[in-house]
Amino acid sequence: MKQFSIIKYLPVLSILFLAACDLEQEVEIELPEYDSRPVVECYLEPDAPFQLLLTKSSPYFEAFPSLDDDFLSNLLLQEAEVSIKHNGITYPLENELRFDFFTGKLYNYSSTATVPYDTLNPFELMITLPEGETITGSTQLLPQIPIDSVVVEVAESDTLARILTYFNDNPNQENYYRRMLNLSSLDSIPEQDFAFTDRVFEGNVVLGTNFEYERGDTIYSALFHIDKNYHDFLQSIEAAVAGNGNPFAQPSPTANTLGGTADAIGIFTGLVYDRRMVIVDF
Repeated sequence: MKQFSIIKYLPVLSILFLAACDLEQEVEIELPEYDSRPVVECYLEPDAPFQLLLTKSSPYFEAFPSLDDDFLSNLLLQEAEVSIKHNGITYPLENELRFDFFTGKLYNYSSTATVPYDTLNPFELMITLPEGETITGSTQLLPQIPIDSVVVEVAESDTLARILTYFNDNPNQENYYRRMLNLSSLDSIPEQDFAFTDRVFEGNVVLGTNFEYERGDTIYSALFHIDKNYHDFLQSIEAAVAGNGNPFAQPSPTANTLGGTADAIGIFTGLVYDRRMVIVDF
């Protein structure tokens, strides 16, 4: 007589058991009340005007505001006193909207004065909010690290090319970089955009792409020489975006170097870069 064994039927019985259970249960989680924080974005580019964006943060689960007449007023922090001091000179930034058509960015504080290219003396940011709280920051422009060359390399027996960008890194100092590569125009979504350090290489460095560009494509290859604060800020933003839709991801706070009495977040840094344009031709 054959013996009955329940073991081989366990997978089926398990599925039937789970199907009979009510596994859906609504859970209400009370979130603490969110306090909006000032957000600062200010990038000092040599020979470009002083420009700064001052906004306020919003709760993660808050509905995106309507694109009406009140959109900007609900987003921007206005009527603050903003100035940047450098080498004994104070540059006041006026509270006015300015759109940079070259970069596609909006600013609500700016000056007609341009940023002097000085890598020796620091730049000091001072913001006084309407309530009296302050936001401070300090940064310094770094020397430009030039691109040696941008090479178009064609795959064998193919009609596609890749872009190779060469530059020299100083092995005697710790450097931080941001790499950006745009197709067709500078205001396009970058094909490449990442920050990195020189800890894994030294001397002659090459940054490459896949074989994906056609004859006639216009490529803008840029290399930014950045400081550690800006590098860490970019890395924290990348980590926050990566974990945004992952319920199992660890919280990723934004790296912050701003000071003052206000609980502000954001970045105040210099932008020194070299950029080359190349048209794919083979």
